[in-house]
Amino acid sequence: VQLQASGGGLVQAGGSLMLSCAASGRTFSSYAMGWFRQAPGKEREFVATISKLGDNTYIGDSVKGRATISRDNAKKTAYLQMNNLKSEDTAVYYCAAGRLASRWYGGYDSWGQGTQVTVSS
Repeated sequence: VQLQASGGGLVQAGGSLMLSCAASGRTFSSYAMGWFRQAPGKEREFVATISKLGDNTYIGDSVKGRATISRDNAKKTAYLQMNNLKSEDTAVYYCAAGRLASRWYGGYDSWGQGTQVTVSS
């Protein structure tokens, strides 16, 4: 599956963004989806993941209470809603597809190109 992430941009602290991850191919519902982020000089960090049918979600500790992951299998798209953004949320955000919803980036087979989120304080 090929993934295209979008929706990043420059936002003020306290603001919100919704990131989208559009997939190509016929088997989107066969994949769990995840969001990760990487800030300059830092390791890739787990943000959120959602199961194939969307019935299970897991949110990373650093964004818990501020992030929601969802998916629309008919539209072949996964979403990451981020609220109350903080400067430390500044990073490139990547979506990924894998067989199981996982917090581990190694559990994903396909990755999107990333979308930059910059939060100004």
